Amino acid sequence: MTTDPAAAGPVDGVPDGVTVVPLRGIGDVRTGDDLATLLLAACERDGYRAGDDDVLVVSSKVLAKALGLWRADRDTAVLEESRGVVAERRTPNGVTRIVRAAAGPVMAAAGVDASNTGPEAEGRVLVLPHDPDAQAARLRAALTERTGSRPAVLLTDTSGRPWRVGQTDFALGCAGLTPTDDLRGGVDADGSPLQVTVRAVADELAAAAELVKGKADGVPAALVRGCGHLVTGDDGPGAAGLVRFDSADWFATGTVESVRAALGCPPGTPDVEPAPAAPDGDLDAVLRRAVAVVRRGLVGEPDLAGVQVRLVEVEPLRGAGQGVEVVGGVGVEVIGEVVAAARVAERVAVCARAERLATVVRAQDGPGTTDPGLVTLHVRPA
Repeated sequence: MTTDPAAAGPVDGVPDGVTVVPLRGIGDVRTGDDLATLLLAACERDGYRAGDDDVLVVSSKVLAKALGLWRADRDTAVLEESRGVVAERRTPNGVTRIVRAAAGPVMAAAGVDASNTGPEAEGRVLVLPHDPDAQAARLRAALTERTGSRPAVLLTDTSGRPWRVGQTDFALGCAGLTPTDDLRGGVDADGSPLQVTVRAVADELAAAAELVKGKADGVPAALVRGCGHLVTGDDGPGAAGLVRFDSADWFATGTVESVRAALGCPPGTPDVEPAPAAPDGDLDAVLRRAVAVVRRGLVGEPDLAGVQVRLVEVEPLRGAGQGVEVVGGVGVEVIGEVVAAARVAERVAVCARAERLATVVRAQDGPGTTDPGLVTLHVRPA
């Protein structure tokens, strides 16, 4: 792959390999601007004409600016643009939420953006279009109307990824582009059958284009050549099919959030503090969160309605200094109290373990104690 504009070859030719060139000089995009006109002017300025085999890669941010997708308050915008919380963590800068965005993908803060938004922002934030594929199709139609050519259009945004450090651009929406290259049913170089390989070529093109666009250089678009085999006459399925939903999504919630949901306290529950982004060693805080989650989940469970959960200082046990007392419901037979208390204590333990905290559960003797249904939960750092 080359990123040198001079190496792009003839305007109407298809060079060997893949060529990615930046489209400079677009300038600051404002509400109501004709984005198709701005893109074509940038192509002409650099001596290119977007042809039928080309792919125009455009940052969703400039599209959002042209559409005037401004919101006054970031926190409100994140809430309105979220369709479900995947994970939430407390950081020194506040609470970060990974959510399923109204635009489709799972993203931090639903893709709400306050960076590089230009002078029109005036303290406001940008949100993503709710139907990126439809917006890509509209932009493609506008380009075709002006030139007679039908280049593919790829709208991109930036996101982090599970298990990987850093961010990369991905396909938010596309039109006229085959988003995946399904190799299943073929064979590899050794002749072995390919059973699972589906290349996310739209994401690959988005990431490649980002190499020449750049966040700080004011270059929101790029022209990709050499991928004509991926360009289609019709608008195609778009990028929505790249998002996994429902049973296909193995990672619908984070570790802590999955445990909390199982205890009756799903992600985004008000008044329940998110876990920290990194373990901070504050065992008291971990226990406070665990107790809050369990208390919330106990609402509506009549068989455990009388169980009390309270934070206490307990006698150290094998290095464990913080603890929780769980007391069975009054008026229940002793064995019933112990069982009920033990069930609730284990919930607290599970919730604490989800934050990587080691726990030890010890049941006190039943008859003859001050609280016959008492279970004390001891904790220690992992």
